[in-house]
Amino acid sequence: MGNETPTFNEEPDLNKAKSSRQTRLSPIWIVPIVAIIIGLWLVYDNYTSRGTVITLTMNNAEGIEAGNTLIRSRNVEIGFVQSVQLSDDLSHAVITARIQPQADSMLREDSRFWVVKPRIGREGISGLGTVLSGAYIQLEPGNLEEQRREFPVSDAPPVATAGMAGLNISLISQLGNSLRVGDPISYQGYTVGRVEETSFDPELRTMHHQIFIEEPYAQLVTDSTRFWTSSAVDFRLDANGFRVNVESFEALLGGGVTFGVPEDLPMGRPVEPGAQFNLYSDEDDAREGTFNRYLEYVLLVDETVRGLSRGAPVEFRGVRMGTVAAVPWKFTAAQPDSRARFAIPVLIRIEPQRMGIENSDIDLDEWEARFNRMFALGLRASLKNANLLTGALFVDLNFQRDADAPYIAETFSDRTVFPTVAGGFAQIQAQITDLLDKLNALEVEPLLAGLDRNLQASESMLNEVREVSTSLNQLLSDPNTQAVGGNLNATLEELRGTLQGVSPSSPAYQDLTSAIERLDRLMRDLQPLTRTLNENPRALLFDNLDTQDPIPRAPR
Repeated sequence: MGNETPTFNEEPDLNKAKSSRQTRLSPIWIVPIVAIIIGLWLVYDNYTSRGTVITLTMNNAEGIEAGNTLIRSRNVEIGFVQSVQLSDDLSHAVITARIQPQADSMLREDSRFWVVKPRIGREGISGLGTVLSGAYIQLEPGNLEEQRREFPVSDAPPVATAGMAGLNISLISQLGNSLRVGDPISYQGYTVGRVEETSFDPELRTMHHQIFIEEPYAQLVTDSTRFWTSSAVDFRLDANGFRVNVESFEALLGGGVTFGVPEDLPMGRPVEPGAQFNLYSDEDDAREGTFNRYLEYVLLVDETVRGLSRGAPVEFRGVRMGTVAAVPWKFTAAQPDSRARFAIPVLIRIEPQRMGIENSDIDLDEWEARFNRMFALGLRASLKNANLLTGALFVDLNFQRDADAPYIAETFSDRTVFPTVAGGFAQIQAQITDLLDKLNALEVEPLLAGLDRNLQASESMLNEVREVSTSLNQLLSDPNTQAVGGNLNATLEELRGTLQGVSPSSPAYQDLTSAIERLDRLMRDLQPLTRTLNENPRALLFDNLDTQDPIPRAPR
């Protein structure tokens, strides 16, 4: 529309210069192009050879120097620190480091960094090689696929290496049971893991501990497992007697955690990673934590409770079936109107699980009805001495057939009152009081008068004995009495001489022996005559024993 069509009738201007396209590159441009290519290659090679820049953060940059501090992995240098500066909010140190290209694949999401420097710990002395060379940063490669360029740096080495098979679980405890990173986790004295992290919850006022248990020991942790703080030396003198428990040498230096399954519980099932457990103060508290089905009663004690403490046993004829939960319990609460005196409330727990009964078989309502029946039959509680050395008390349950009063159901702060009777010391005190009352009721004056008469008679007897002793002393002091011994000795000498005259070697003894022999011969000679006379007395008058007896003649 506004374009004009050129005309070809005009004659060309021969004086104008004609332009023509150059078809070849001038050789003069080859040298600059090659120089540019080489420069770009050098820049690229220098950039790629410098490696990857990463950012490290740590609370304290002690021992870290820009240009001098190295980054190592398995004791092989893989980078260095370029700069060290404070963060914008001045809360931590920011470190810029460069990692060699061949180590770029080690920078994973779960890679970990920590400072290696001289340390003295439970495992001994480590990092002595850095005394001369200076501290360095250790890199532990991760296993995840995601890449990362910013990492925190720990002051201490990790407990478990990345990718180590095991179980991570959480422990919750009170402030008194707090642990430190690196504390051992032991099972029956053998170390099977470590404490990895610790933190404090100010709202709940509890400590949270992350622990790691290595394989194949992770299978020892089940839903029935209990964890407790292991002390180096556990010295205890209580109602159960004298006990001393000594842990490992490592626990002696820094404590730790011990776990196991109480005897009263089944082994249980394995737990998933991240499971949460309570950390008890000792093994006894861990065992007590297994009895989670119980009945609560209140003892209204009219005597002293000195020596009765929380955790004391509740026994029935020597068999433990419960525990003292609190001494005292709700001391200012209103007591039943039937109580004439101000009793001390003690909270106890009856735990059927202590008698080997499974949770599935425990019916607390049935157990409560059973105890109500036993209250009517005379079941009573009393405080008894468990240890004469410490004065510790325990609660004893037994039937009192001669109970002073029948059972009357009472409640104290929504808890059933367990009927009680006086304990051992109270009974002794009552017996002593009764004895004193009986002594006061005795008529002492007649008894004292009779005793006085007996003493006077004894004194008279003593005087008589004294007189007899004096007479005896005078008799013994008499010269005639003293001469009796000499006369007796002379008599004995004469008797000895007489006896020597009739000894076998003396003539009298020999004459006597000859006479006895002659007498013996005579007796033997007379024996036939004696025998004849015994048989026929006529032999003494008649010579012929065969003649007839004479017949007297008739008178003329």
